[in-house]
Amino acid sequence: MRTIVIHATVLTVNETNEVIYDGAIAFENGVLTYVGPTPEAVDTYDEVIDAEGRIVMPGLVNTHGHTAMSLLRGYADDLPLQEWLETKMWPLEAQFTEEHVRWGTSLSIIEMLKTGTTTFVDMYDNMDMVAELVTASGMRARLCRGVIGLCSAEEQTKKLEEASAFAAKWNGTANGRIMTMMSPHGAYTCPPDYVERIVARAHELDLPVHIHMSETEWEVQQNVNDYGTRPVEHLEKLGVFNRPTLVAHAVHLTDEELDTLAKYDVKVSHNPISNLKLGSGIARVPEMMERGICVSLGTDSSASNNNLDLFEEMKMVALLHKGHRHNPVLVPATEALRMATIYGAEAVFMDDQIGSLEVGKQADFIVLDSHSVFFQPKHDPISHVVYAASGRDVKDVYVQGTQLIKDGKCLTMDETAVIENANRMFEKLEKK
Repeated sequence: MRTIVIHATVLTVNETNEVIYDGAIAFENGVLTYVGPTPEAVDTYDEVIDAEGRIVMPGLVNTHGHTAMSLLRGYADDLPLQEWLETKMWPLEAQFTEEHVRWGTSLSIIEMLKTGTTTFVDMYDNMDMVAELVTASGMRARLCRGVIGLCSAEEQTKKLEEASAFAAKWNGTANGRIMTMMSPHGAYTCPPDYVERIVARAHELDLPVHIHMSETEWEVQQNVNDYGTRPVEHLEKLGVFNRPTLVAHAVHLTDEELDTLAKYDVKVSHNPISNLKLGSGIARVPEMMERGICVSLGTDSSASNNNLDLFEEMKMVALLHKGHRHNPVLVPATEALRMATIYGAEAVFMDDQIGSLEVGKQADFIVLDSHSVFFQPKHDPISHVVYAASGRDVKDVYVQGTQLIKDGKCLTMDETAVIENANRMFEKLEKK
């Protein structure tokens, strides 16, 4: 079926950040076939949708998270990372079953869809369940079974084989909406030889690598204590960056380390709200941008955020570095928007398919109700999207041309049942 959306304010996020007033996008078989001014005649299309001046823009890309952890939202706030992990998160996560992952992930998927995210990265356990939910929901995802190697050699091998089998099984499935990665959790949670084994498997499967890196000063110092070097040099020596790599956080980096990331074209998932809430620090994003490093946006889990609204991350990244550096020109709105869209697509190695509204790309787009007072006057819609909007302004969401959210309602998942079961599963956890 040939569909066209007309009379929209179209934010293309193409190379020139073109904004098309009274614009239109058309798609067929899940692929964009037209992006431009609203045509005078649209009677050749099977379906015509009048956007009535609403904003149409690419779906957002969330490049780091742990979706099942939405069950722990608000459970352990206001703690430093290691205490938060070791005394609160890990003891409860150790109790997670496949059913916990099912309902926690379902809760996250609905939240992401309703706030405009169409593609997300997930690093967790019980990933077959996550992949099944992505398939059913209609979303797009880059999934990986996160592997912690602080265990016996037998357990390490079991986890590696499980992660590899998952990655091979699901890569390219759901009509191409699911892609996979290999994922050592971090340099401080995986012994060096284990990281090398995971990287070797990534080479065999021809997959990217996703890893936490340099999130806290503690982590960096621990790496020095354990291995005599900081995480970036450590991972470089282990060959991680010889694969296409997406690192999460990258908060505590030296100039030399930034140069190394640029040299290997390592992608960064910047998680400003999670990093601030956990007191982890502020990543050197302006210096990354100066070096041409691809900086994307992630929420991390809603246990440390506490939501998955990528509009909040856009606004935060645009404000945080201005205030921190006393420089109001850093990270302008146009760049913040690109971090949540086309740079996010690049970070997950899918920028040839998603991240901007251009002919030939996938029809992954969202529609914002821009008739509210805080979208007025309408002279700069990019500014309004970054500085004034929130995920609650999202009304319609499409992935591969299929509508998943209509007037704020999820069409592919039962929101009432998900909320009920998420609360039920949280109550079953034994808290200390």
